[in-house]
Formats: sequence, structure tokens, C-alpha cells
Amino acid sequence: MHSLTVPDDAAGGRLDRFLASLEEVGSRAAAERLIETGAVTVDGRSRPKSHKLAAGQTITFPAVEPVMSELVPQEMDIQVLYRDDHLLVVDKPAGLLVHPVPGYSGPTLVHGLLHEIGGEGLRPGIVHRLDRDTSGLLVVARDDRTLARLQSLLRRRRIHRSYSALVRGRPASRRGTIEAPIGRDRRDPTRVSLDSDVAKPAVTHFTIAELCEGRTLLDVELETGRTHQIRVHLAAIGCPVVGDRVYGHGPELGLERQFLHAARLRFPHPWSGDQIDVASPLPPDLAAALELARGSAVRAEPGFR
Repeated sequence: MHSLTVPDDAAGGRLDRFLASLEEVGSRAAAERLIETGAVTVDGRSRPKSHKLAAGQTITFPAVEPVMSELVPQEMDIQVLYRDDHLLVVDKPAGLLVHPVPGYSGPTLVHGLLHEIGGEGLRPGIVHRLDRDTSGLLVVARDDRTLARLQSLLRRRRIHRSYSALVRGRPASRRGTIEAPIGRDRRDPTRVSLDSDVAKPAVTHFTIAELCEGRTLLDVELETGRTHQIRVHLAAIGCPVVGDRVYGHGPELGLERQFLHAARLRFPHPWSGDQIDVASPLPPDLAAALELARGSAVRAEPGFR
């Protein structure tokens, strides 16, 4: 169940339009279906879809989850970098949603994985997710028992997720840790921020990999995995991710998305215990943007790569 406070700038707006703007709902049609079932309350009372909102009101609504059995397998070109009888490690391209969301009827990674895995009764188990416009590595379970073990590894921080991020500016230190709870922004529920009534602990580690003129390439490792965590944390220290339309300055260096790539996954196999270590190079759009950032003014310091 989700609960949030109506921000000042949403006051006077319709309930259905406000719900539709939320990532958890995703469309006007999905918002209307929730309201019609009586599952949406405003200050504890069910309201019609045309209800005019007031700032400070509390809206509560249930999670909207797609039913896996209703999804149709779809053939697509998925890069599988590791596979065995229990799991896959796939390289997700930018622009592809991991999982269906209300109001979106296009293909997602899950549709392609259903085709890739095949087999009666098998279904892909999504262990962790990436934003639509973030590329890179994901581990996917082939069955429920493996999914449970991988989720346990994730909770115990045994799955190490490393990212490459090009940011504006330069952090104050060569390496550091950002430890700041984040959650749905109290004034703008479409964003995540440190200014939240429902903030959850979030920890991000970073190391400078390369200095460019006005920008820095970082190696980033997640200790927790909150929604938009890397993007929010790096913006909070004054180093927004290049190309980030929500938390940064928007398109630059020829990019149509944020410069964020899940570059490496390391974890013990959930059944054998053998170490799995998979890496993914920068995709062409990010590699080209990095070359533009380097230009002719690269300032490499000793020990930087």
C-alpha cells in the first residue's frame, strides 16, 4: 500500500490526474480503475475521480502489479552474458523497461525473458531493477527457489553492483560514501529526494575513475538499492549525472538519456557458491559521450585510469 501527501503544486487538481502522474500508477486508465474499486482514499475516505485535491491531504492506494501469467513471451535480441540451469545475467539496453507498468503496453525485458527461458512453469524472477534509461547488467532467476536465494544474497549485500557514471563537476574527495536516506519527495511525488516523509536508508560508494574538463567519470557501488538512488545521491553532493533530465541539467554530449551504466555484477552462485563476476563495457552512446567529454583537455592524475 502506498501513501503520500498532496504537494502544494497539485492543489486544486483532479484526483485521477494526480494519480496518473505517479510512477506507481502510470496512466489515467489505471488511476480510474483503482478509484472505481474504492481502493483509493483521500484522508481516509473514498473519493470520486473528479475530486479536487487540497495541499496536505493524504492519499492512500494499493500497489499495482502486473500478473505474470498474463504476459505473452516475445522474441527479442537479449544479450545474455552468463547462463546456467538456475539463473541468467543479462545486459539490458537503455530505453527498455525491466517490468510492465500500468498504462504501458509495449515490450519489456520480462517479455523477452519469458521467451528466452521457455519451459512449462518457468518464469523470470527479477532480483533487482534498473531505470528505463539506465543500461547494463541484471541477474535474473529461472525459478522461484533460485529467486528466493538471490533475494537473500541481495538483502545480505552479497550481490555487488558497480556502475559507471559521468557527472558534472568533481566530488570533494577522490573516493567517498554518501549515506543519506531518500524517498518520495514531500512536495513533488514524481521525484525521489532527501526531503521525504517516507525516507529509507540509502548508501552509495564512489571512486573517481577519470577527470575530464568540467566532468568526472565515477565508479559507483550500491550498498542499498533504492529507486533513483545513484542519481539522487550524486545530485545531492553537487555532481548530477550527465544527461539526467530529472535530477540534472538534461541532454548534453549528444546523449538522449543519463550517463549511467551497470558495468559489473559480482556474487556467489546461490547453489554452488562459486563466484560469478560479469562485466559489461560502455554501450556506444555512452562511449561516444565520454570521448566528447575528454576532448583535448584530459587531466589525468597519478593512479587514475
